[in-house]
Amino acid sequence: MKILVPVKRVVDYNVKIRVKPDGTGVELANVKMSMNPFDEISVEEALRLKEAGKAEEVVVVSIGPAKAEETLRTALAMGADRAVLVETDDAVEPLAVAKILKGVADAEQPSLIIVGKQAIDDDSNQTGQMLAALLGSAQATFASKIEIGDGKAQVTREVDGGLQTIEIKLPAVITTDLRLNEPRYA
Repeated sequence: MKILVPVKRVVDYNVKIRVKPDGTGVELANVKMSMNPFDEISVEEALRLKEAGKAEEVVVVSIGPAKAEETLRTALAMGADRAVLVETDDAVEPLAVAKILKGVADAEQPSLIIVGKQAIDDDSNQTGQMLAALLGSAQATFASKIEIGDGKAQVTREVDGGLQTIEIKLPAVITTDLRLNEPRYA
């Protein structure tokens, strides 16, 4: 089984954000960037599934400027097998990201795509759901536990009333919640 994990380059969560003087956005010059924390959790879960013998390959993909290579290198240092950079200097919105990821998924043919539930820069929480719809595959959101077996995934997810466990067929898209795991250091 191959697992695809999208990762996003964002302003490091420890950095205090400054607005540009003209009010058109966030100041990014000389600001420390890092992997989105939810994406780190996704990479960690993919690596744990590989270590448990449930997957043969973990491929990470990032969409963004050439500097996104740093984020991909972090994922490779964590243990990912391969990295793909879809280079663009344009700002991409969640639907465009989902369409690009669909193209990557069509080329890679993963059995499982593990996506961070949201990015800390825009808090959209849309890409995973849109990707599942574009692929026509099963989806499970806000996963706090994932178990893989016989062409299926059993996902415990956090809902307003507590926990819900669902079973979905692979190939599937799963979005991760904070309580899924504690990412390793690269």
